[in-house]
Amino acid sequence: MPADDDHSAHMNVGEAESRRLLVKTIFGAALSLPVLIIAMSHGAIAAFNVPWINWLQLALTTPVLFWCGGQFFRSALKGLRHLSANMDTLVALGTGAAYLYSLAATIWPGFFASVGGAPAHSDMVMGGVPMVAVYYEAAAVIIVLILLGKYFEARATGQTGAAIKRLIGMQAKTARVVRAGVEQDVPIESVVVGDTVLVRPGEKIPVDGRVDSGRSAVDESMLTGESVPVEKTPGDDVFGATMNTTGALRLSATKVGHDTALQQIVRLVQEAQGSKAPIARLADRISGIFVPIVIAIALITFAVWWFASPPETRLNMSLITSVSVLIIACPCALGLATPTAIMVGTGRGAERGILIKGGEALETAHTLSAIVLDKTGTITRGKPALTDVHPLPGINESDLLRLAASAERSSEHPLAAAIVEGARAKGLTLSEPTAFTAVVGHGIEATADGRAVLVGKRALLSDRGIDPSALAAIPKAPPTAGKTPMYAALDGAPAGLIAVADTVKPDSRSAIEHMQAMGLRVAMITGDNALTAASVARAVGIAPDLVFAEVLPEHKADHVRNLQAKGLIVGMVGDGINDAPALAQADVGLAMGTGTDVAIEASDITLIRGDLRTVPDAIALSRATMRTIRQNLFWAFIYNLIGIPIAAGVLYPLTGWLLSPIFASAAMAFSSISVVLNSLRLRRAHL
Repeated sequence: MPADDDHSAHMNVGEAESRRLLVKTIFGAALSLPVLIIAMSHGAIAAFNVPWINWLQLALTTPVLFWCGGQFFRSALKGLRHLSANMDTLVALGTGAAYLYSLAATIWPGFFASVGGAPAHSDMVMGGVPMVAVYYEAAAVIIVLILLGKYFEARATGQTGAAIKRLIGMQAKTARVVRAGVEQDVPIESVVVGDTVLVRPGEKIPVDGRVDSGRSAVDESMLTGESVPVEKTPGDDVFGATMNTTGALRLSATKVGHDTALQQIVRLVQEAQGSKAPIARLADRISGIFVPIVIAIALITFAVWWFASPPETRLNMSLITSVSVLIIACPCALGLATPTAIMVGTGRGAERGILIKGGEALETAHTLSAIVLDKTGTITRGKPALTDVHPLPGINESDLLRLAASAERSSEHPLAAAIVEGARAKGLTLSEPTAFTAVVGHGIEATADGRAVLVGKRALLSDRGIDPSALAAIPKAPPTAGKTPMYAALDGAPAGLIAVADTVKPDSRSAIEHMQAMGLRVAMITGDNALTAASVARAVGIAPDLVFAEVLPEHKADHVRNLQAKGLIVGMVGDGINDAPALAQADVGLAMGTGTDVAIEASDITLIRGDLRTVPDAIALSRATMRTIRQNLFWAFIYNLIGIPIAAGVLYPLTGWLLSPIFASAAMAFSSISVVLNSLRLRRAHL
């Protein structure tokens, strides 16, 4: 099966799992709602005071437990075989005990009503049948709540596979090759190493290769993240799925199929996602301790009452008290503790432009100790912008910029677009150029307002017989670090320098300072040259030893891995396709919402506005959410700790009753309400 078919099959399985969980959740909720209403009425609604009401609850709860919740029981049995316990074990134990007790009470109500102080409504008799309290609603509602959480988790996990699908979709579907002197379009799979491939302006380069002839500027941003196209001349390497912009190229294929740079990125994303260890859930860790304790208490309770009770009530007392222990331990509030906090936390994040894919990202983000920031599009704007205009003495700055921008209007080069946008931002009125010529790899020449204009590299002026040395002496000329200078000439004479650069976002420095104040080590990674990287790092306050420059796309994940090997919990922030492997490798990947779909889907958190200030906000939200979850778990368990001794019958010698269903229901409701209210406090969390 081809690789892309494997990816599609994998994603189809993930989508099917999400749909299956959604169907079960909706079905379970529809059956559980009437059971919950009946239980919460506590006999106050006359219509429910009928002999067969418990049988109705049994009929509604059974499919919820065994069809909707079957996976929890299978998981619990698997854990039992390995002598381990997790959240599924606690769910199965609590819901199973509640169901079996309720089933027995429904079939043999007289048995349970015969014990003094037995669960109410034993004093009520309907048609000669004692009304004994049942706990069907606990079993059904817990199953639905846990299923809902698993649905959201499966949905978030399944979406990560879409990143790989989009990566594969970026490559060209066909290639124009020359075979036996004839040009022909062939499927990309048919290209072999050594084939001569022709690429016209505006086409994707189909495979990795080496330029044999032609000159052009190639947009490699999908690989390098750098916004400025790279000039390509004979002997230069080009990469599949990058975009040829201005000139025609003739190249020899050097890597095809799985060996291309794009396919290597696909493989790296797969490996990073597959190797990420699942984070142990806090509830699972607690359950691993709590479940054996509850079972031990239930067994001890059974044994104590077996020996302490009179022979005629020995079985009844032992059974009711031990099962009551298991029922009161049923994780109703525990089932709400994590999903409610995550639901409110993710909603709060969405209000602030922070989309969090699931509880795992929230759980991990609060532990981050290092943040790696991609330079282009994350710290900087991600596209060239006009920064400097330096005319020679006697030439007006506005005139130079207006004429240069007018001449550049017909160029499709990103640097030309930066000059045009910069001139318009200054309110200059541009004219239509005539006699426009793009000199591939060098610049442009045109006539604007009747004047001959040249804009481009120093070599362009020299080729036209213009001495550019006068421009080197311009006072306050733009520094080379991080900027691309372009030489301008008017009417055959040097006129000045114009510089463009990928400028730092205005809020980047304050955001980085905020992260550092939170105790995070902030690093920067880029495929750009070391001089430019150092200049940007100085501007935003990143330490020189945490700047990684000239990093190839496939090596970005290596730098993340190296930091992890030092014991750091690493978050990666990026926006490009080239960042996808590093985003997947990081403990938490944060993608700028202004970036590529692949980066967004390979990440755990998406920052919609593309504002770096939302990175510390996301971490602060994670810390607040995890703090709330811990508080919720405390309240969820404190009621268990109070209720279990009562369920075990410690008050029976003093009061003559075991566990009042009114107390059990009130405690369960109060614990659930306290958990929900505590989670709602996250809506006012200060970020």
